[in-house]
Amino acid sequence: MAKSTFDTATSSSGSGSGSGLAVFDPYDEKPAEPQNPARRILSSFKRNPDVHITQKGQVGANGQVFDVESAALATAESPLARKLKGRHLQMIAIGGSIGTGLFVGSGKALQQGGPASLLIAFSLIGAMLFCTVQALGEMAVLLPVAGSFSAYSTRFLDPAWGFAMGWNYAMQWLIVLPLEIVAAAITIQYWSSPISPAVWVTIFLLVIISINLVGVQGYGEAEFVFSIIKVIAVIGFIVLGIILDVGGGKNADYIGGRHWSTPGAFNNGFKGLCSVFVIAAFAFAGTELVGLAAAETANPRKSLPTAVKQVFWRICLFYIVSLTLVGLLVPYTDPRLIGQSSSDAKASPFVIAIKNAGIIGLDSVMNVVIMISVLSVGNSSIYGSSRTLAALAEQGQAPKFLAYIDRRGRPLFAIAVASTVGLLAYLAASTKENEVFSWLQALSGLSSIFTWGSICLAHIRFRRAWRIQGRSLSELAYRSQAGVIGSWIGFVFNVLVLIAQFWTGLSPVKPQYGTPISGAQAHLRSFFQAYLAVPVVLAFYIGYKIMYRTPVMRCRDMDLKTGVRELNLGELLAEEELERAVWPKWKKAYKFLC
Repeated sequence: MAKSTFDTATSSSGSGSGSGLAVFDPYDEKPAEPQNPARRILSSFKRNPDVHITQKGQVGANGQVFDVESAALATAESPLARKLKGRHLQMIAIGGSIGTGLFVGSGKALQQGGPASLLIAFSLIGAMLFCTVQALGEMAVLLPVAGSFSAYSTRFLDPAWGFAMGWNYAMQWLIVLPLEIVAAAITIQYWSSPISPAVWVTIFLLVIISINLVGVQGYGEAEFVFSIIKVIAVIGFIVLGIILDVGGGKNADYIGGRHWSTPGAFNNGFKGLCSVFVIAAFAFAGTELVGLAAAETANPRKSLPTAVKQVFWRICLFYIVSLTLVGLLVPYTDPRLIGQSSSDAKASPFVIAIKNAGIIGLDSVMNVVIMISVLSVGNSSIYGSSRTLAALAEQGQAPKFLAYIDRRGRPLFAIAVASTVGLLAYLAASTKENEVFSWLQALSGLSSIFTWGSICLAHIRFRRAWRIQGRSLSELAYRSQAGVIGSWIGFVFNVLVLIAQFWTGLSPVKPQYGTPISGAQAHLRSFFQAYLAVPVVLAFYIGYKIMYRTPVMRCRDMDLKTGVRELNLGELLAEEELERAVWPKWKKAYKFLC
């Protein structure tokens, strides 16, 4: 390709170049952009010539209809822009999943399970997620390919399972976008706004789409700002919560562990604990985005390990500490915990704790933070769904037009599809809003569990293939701190959550307020709203498996080379090892933890 570019440049130079023509650099693969700003903008939307698409029905070297080799090459050479910096990844890792799941969903968890169940479930899910993100980090540092975990499922498990996981993850974020926009519109109603929700839906939708059309750098900068606001808010609440609990509030009332004895630490027994697991999983959804962003990071080998390690501190500080304080300050019998929807800010235990303290105006500040968190998740939903759809298309597992990536590295048609689905948010003005969104949420309710389980299993298979193919662990640019044992723990725990959800779906927790579920039809409806994602994923997997006769990947046949960005990795690791040897002990400890 470089030769043909040089030839074109040479032939053009003889005839001269007009003022409106792009000038070719003989030492560059691509033509320089036009100098005119308007033409430069229009030119940026043209298709990137480096896009690779695996053809459907193409027979690979193994004689199968799905060509695994071409799919791996397509995701490895995706022309997505590599403009995310270390600070972007770190803030995506720290604050990326802090949203309505923590600020509002924790209220439902507290009401159903009590403060002890809230703390136990979030701690166990957090430990499982730490193992999962460590496994993802190890694979993403070595292979920062487009599609990340769905591509790893294709390469290390089964292309049919990769297809199912890719569409499972894309659908999750496609559905989350209208849900979060509606949540933002509901949040505005906290101030009894007379403006129609449809107006706010339009404003929020335009803001989120505009951010993503700027490119990956726009997404990174927006998440950087959003995450800083969320982190400051959570730290502020922790400080305030400690003060209120020890009697430093307006009424000078010492609370301590009063609510753990009256009304109690647990509600609804073991079933209440199981019901909280799924809410906790929803709250942590989005943590894996740091792996998806690796393909668009300038230097994932340097940036990603730091971001992955910081997930542990985010789980400990922002979730465990803040939810401990929530359980101390708000009793699970408080009727305000039962909101009109899963995004009703009035049902947030964070807001309730502030209102109970009688601090005027601070509840509105917390509500603004909740609204920003909602917009942040909506921003991530377009990013996550568009990148996954583009990667599926590059592998021949989605319509070809979705693989369109322009010269600025934006998957334009995939962004357009995600934005179009966001128009469902206008159902906020419909009388059928709750009905529609309950079933949409059912489609994506367990998506994160499948994604995390697949990451753990892919890592287990990756490590086995690494050993069978005679590779040493010292050749890995980053090793999971939890190791293969951590991946087994993560995989088993995800399976247990699926079992717990099956049980609570068949026999739901009795509501503390309102009418309990009764009758066969109502129970069947409740079960499918809790477990609909499972048959959908299985249908995707079995259908693709039958159609394309995909093989379960053997360890000795797995491709461990395509997509490795650092060709002289051994030399670089040796140099870094010599550099680390002279570090003082405090720096070694800091780098291990962060």
